[in-house]
Amino acid sequence: MDFAASLSGVIERTAALLLAGKQVRVIEDDEALTTQEAADLLSVSRPHLVKLLDRGEIPPLPKVGSHRRVARASVLKYKRIRDTQRDAALRELAERPQHH
Repeated sequence: MDFAASLSGVIERTAALLLAGKQVRVIEDDEALTTQEAADLLSVSRPHLVKLLDRGEIPPLPKVGSHRRVARASVLKYKRIRDTQRDAALRELAERPQHH
């Protein structure tokens, strides 16, 4: 897809959302998040997010002083993978024969 077509799609979608009374916000994929912001995005506790960073499941950005940072794109990629795995596990459970 070329840039003009991509931009046109973004503008059309944004206009539709605004006309529907929705709020629209532009977010950079490579935006650096704090560990709390990343945890909130994943709906997990901050200590759990730190464990994910320590295990390498989400790659951290270089620290800012003593504070960890995480790329929004990395958090969203982890979330997509986690959600796909969870959905597959739930489908598998739903397909199992029920014994009463």
